Amino acid sequence: MTSVLRPARSDELETLSALCLRSKAYWGYDAAFMTACREELTLRDTKGVIVIEGDIEGGTGPLGLAQVLVTDDIADLELLYVHPDAIGQGLGRRLFDWCMAEARAQGATKLHIEADPHAAAFYEAMGAVEVGRAPSGSIPGRFLPRLIRPL
Repeated sequence: MTSVLRPARSDELETLSALCLRSKAYWGYDAAFMTACREELTLRDTKGVIVIEGDIEGGTGPLGLAQVLVTDDIADLELLYVHPDAIGQGLGRRLFDWCMAEARAQGATKLHIEADPHAAAFYEAMGAVEVGRAPSGSIPGRFLPRLIRPL
């Protein structure tokens, strides 16, 4: 599959937000859960967002996206989502590698990740280590794996 990484554009925020929701729904969450996540998965700007684009659904478009934001020596992986039709094709790894390179370039020494429980094994395969739990930003009483990946 041919794909390219490029910065997100402000005119595609709605499309990218829909991709995040579609990717999250891949894990079988019910409608109420997805409604609760909508606000948190709605992109408001393109700061730190990279898109992986390629052939999808009869055309070319976003196959995934990631967002990394750096403060001092800490990078936060805010988003990493892959279109359900493209999961398992190495795009998540490419996005994660970009996030690590971008974080290093901005002076970060570690990457913080609050992962969906279904994604924790992926991040561990990328070298991250679970260090605790973090409260969900969408679902009261739900906790997410908190991981750190040294850079």
